[in-house]
Amino acid sequence: MKRILLLLAFSATFIGSAQNITLKKGVVIDSLVVNDTVPETFSLYLPKKFDVSKTWPVVFVFDMNGRGKQSLAMFSAAAEEQGYVLAASNNISDTLSISKNILITSRMLNTVTTMLPIRKNGIYTSGFSAGGRFSTLIPTFIKGVEGVIACGAAVANFEVLTSRNPFHFIGVVGDEDFSYSEMLTVEKVLSRMKFPNQLLVFNGGHEWPKTEDLSSALRLLTLAAMAKGIVLKDEAYVDANYTADLVKVNRLYTANKPLLADNWLEEMSEVYQPFISLDSIKESRKAVRRSRLFKNKNRTQNALSLKESLIKEEYNYYLEEDILTYNYNNLGWWKYQMEELQKFQKNPEVLQQKMGKRLEGYVKALVSDNVDVLSAEDPIDGEALNFLWMLKTVIEPDNFESYLKIISYTAKTDDYGTALFYLEELLKKGYKNRSELYALENTALLRITPEFNELVEKYLKGARYSIIEE
Repeated sequence: MKRILLLLAFSATFIGSAQNITLKKGVVIDSLVVNDTVPETFSLYLPKKFDVSKTWPVVFVFDMNGRGKQSLAMFSAAAEEQGYVLAASNNISDTLSISKNILITSRMLNTVTTMLPIRKNGIYTSGFSAGGRFSTLIPTFIKGVEGVIACGAAVANFEVLTSRNPFHFIGVVGDEDFSYSEMLTVEKVLSRMKFPNQLLVFNGGHEWPKTEDLSSALRLLTLAAMAKGIVLKDEAYVDANYTADLVKVNRLYTANKPLLADNWLEEMSEVYQPFISLDSIKESRKAVRRSRLFKNKNRTQNALSLKESLIKEEYNYYLEEDILTYNYNNLGWWKYQMEELQKFQKNPEVLQQKMGKRLEGYVKALVSDNVDVLSAEDPIDGEALNFLWMLKTVIEPDNFESYLKIISYTAKTDDYGTALFYLEELLKKGYKNRSELYALENTALLRITPEFNELVEKYLKGARYSIIEE
């Protein structure tokens, strides 16, 4: 297919044999066709200063629900600031096999690199959570991917990594994120494997990083490209970023966050080593680590890290046992654990609060992962799934889906007492969707019982079936 790219003042016009598309700069463009032979589309973002006479780095951003436009919207401000093209598939899905997702990625990558003037050794991948994990697999299976920005996600599989094919790994994670501890481990493992890597830690939970943090990650990729001679070294760019990073360290320390300040100084040592003397960074780090504030926080953090690891092991052990034995009697123990985590989060010590939030996120992710695993089995163990849905009402009491799943399953097994109990708990939580209740799978007989309709009448008014008293 012959392609011609014409740049206008504020847009690029792509002309192909089957399409004529205006690509506006500075906005996310959705539903671009990958090629004429497959029904696949992608989203694209071109920075406002995009110029076809130059080559550009590109970041392929992955969302495992195929939400290409939304994922690029999270990244676009940082890409604009740092001068990166963005692209994202609308067809990647966690319901597909890894091999199919890799093929979808490969086709999109080929289209983008053919269509636009992409810089050699300037191809990167990224994503948040599951999308971030998937992005770490791409360099292994597709040649030419230089680096990965994994947000709130560790490396998906160390076994496929090899020192013969290293890539630049940048992790971005909140210090309240349940994956925080795992990403600290990833940093150490990758360093032993001689993979260039940095870990950027921000104040927050399992969420997309802010523009400032994503921009910092892109800056690190640009500086690494300069260090390798892939792009021309820009002294002014290096100096400006070095100064900005020192300001960031001072801001973190004065905000009583010496651990984050020390972390950033450590990363600065790796990043700026090819450009400047590290004497100033080393002295700054010594000053931070000698301070009483750092020593106290570091001592507390080390103790809490051990405690957090032990609690996670306990959660893993008991959940596995409970699933195997359908141990409904242990739901009370899990409720007690959630109460303990709330105590951590209310502790005056900030590091304990953060540990409590990480552990709460870890339990929720652990249960959700087990639900996904059991749901994919054939045949499905309905009783084990029912236990997990009940556990979800303990750890996520405002998640209406869990109650509906329990009502459906227990009605199917003629356990109407349990179904009605969870129906009332659901209605007490403020559930209002009457039509969904009366269409719930496996509840045809339950819905016509007086008890069901009495509860609907009590909390929602207007039960579908009349209650006749004799």
